Amino acid sequence: QVQLVESGGGLVQAGVSLRLSCAASGRTFSRYAMGWFRRAPGKEREFVAAISGSGGVTVYADSVKGRFTISRDNAKNTVYLQMNSLESEDAAVYYCARAVGVGMLLPPRSSNSYDYWGQGTQVTVSS
Repeated sequence: QVQLVESGGGLVQAGVSLRLSCAASGRTFSRYAMGWFRRAPGKEREFVAAISGSGGVTVYADSVKGRFTISRDNAKNTVYLQMNSLESEDAAVYYCARAVGVGMLLPPRSSNSYDYWGQGTQVTVSS
């Protein structure tokens, strides 16, 4: 059983930065793509960013491209989401997830391609 634990959320003002972390259990972390998703109140869960197992390929939602950066440290079994220039529209519960299957060259955007999820961490942005 894989466990994913997010941390780093909080209440921040618009325009500032925040870094989320997701610590994963297991010995095969580097073989799997990882993703970040978010769900705002009253909205569907949406894709934010994803990264390949090696960290060499990243993909982003258009709404966060240029402001957010996903990265990973395979030695620490941890994936990060650096969020800069936060906007009120970024307020949501953020979830990390592990992709289904190993060795994906292109990290997936669809939540259906992820099988393990963390409990989420709340990000609140005040304007």
